[in-house]
Amino acid sequence: MLRRAATICLAALLTLGGCGTPDPPPRPPVVHVFPPFDTKRALPEQRIVVRAQGGTLSQVLAYTSGASVPGTLDATRTAWRSDWTLKPGSEYTITATAKGSGGPATVAMGRFRTRPAERTFGLAAIAPLPGETVGVGMPIILDFDTPVHPKAAVERALEVRTTPPVEGAWRWTSDTRAVYRTRRFWPARRKVTVTAHLAGVRLAPGVYGAADQTFGFTVGREQISEVDAATHRMAVRRDGRTVQDMAISAGTASTREYTTTSGIHLTMDKGDPVRMISPGRSKGDPGFYDVMIDHAVRISDSGEYVHAKDNVWAQGRANVSHGCINARPDQAAWFYANSLRGDPVTITGTTRELAWQNGWGYWQLPWDEWRSESALFSEASKPSQGLP
Repeated sequence: MLRRAATICLAALLTLGGCGTPDPPPRPPVVHVFPPFDTKRALPEQRIVVRAQGGTLSQVLAYTSGASVPGTLDATRTAWRSDWTLKPGSEYTITATAKGSGGPATVAMGRFRTRPAERTFGLAAIAPLPGETVGVGMPIILDFDTPVHPKAAVERALEVRTTPPVEGAWRWTSDTRAVYRTRRFWPARRKVTVTAHLAGVRLAPGVYGAADQTFGFTVGREQISEVDAATHRMAVRRDGRTVQDMAISAGTASTREYTTTSGIHLTMDKGDPVRMISPGRSKGDPGFYDVMIDHAVRISDSGEYVHAKDNVWAQGRANVSHGCINARPDQAAWFYANSLRGDPVTITGTTRELAWQNGWGYWQLPWDEWRSESALFSEASKPSQGLP
């Protein structure tokens, strides 16, 4: 009898490869969520991380206040990470599904809360305005309501989206202002969306961004003006075609103050009329003026405008202004009506250079110099301070 049992077992080994118990069924994958479910005071500067052990993630759903939380799966589909930091004092719900190789799926569901902020920061002002149509040189300017330190965490949360993408970089011009400039002028007729993902960004212990802010604007037609103070002419080109050829009069250059600045200016704002008062002079002083000027388009912070003036005798012949670009009243009215904020106005032919900090003179800086003051620009790639 024992010999017969041994023979049966040997036959089973030959045909089935064994004589023991069958292999156990596949174990379901394990899902790990961070911050852990039921946490009451998660740090807002963290991000949600979901990992699958023994399988891959097929779906991750995260919500707060009824809004979906965007996130990204890695290439192996074993880890999901929220794209941005978390809103302070908020509840998050997570549902994650993981699948193994042939076994049952695992569904993990739960929630956690983030700790509230002791103090918050955010945006105090923006340019362009939401929905505004701007010129191809327009910068994006964000002013914060508190000094920003460290800057890298905030800059990392700033997103500029356009299709197709356009290369650009942020530069901190002060502790409260970040300016975005593209490498080259914006392509015409492009829609741009800006999002400051500030919720959960930490400036100091207990100090967090309270909420995200999104706004959009449109880049309009390409209009670029070229002013030659030496020949007293201004040409306005739209989409590559000359639409105005204007006789002008620039600054007298009798003093530095009355010398028009050469460089790439941007139209900043306009008024009709604008009151212009001589800087640093009082009534009765030599050179004092206090006048109302029609159809004035500002191009710097040092008092330069393209504006109307009835000194037609000088336009096209001589520079007699206090630094502005004077044009024939009808042509100045046309320029006023057809200017968008951010239209480039390039001036040549003078001995005074436009400083990049003067108004929106940001295009005065070469690209590498511009992006070198991005908080995210690595020290290793900064331009050398030595000789070329």
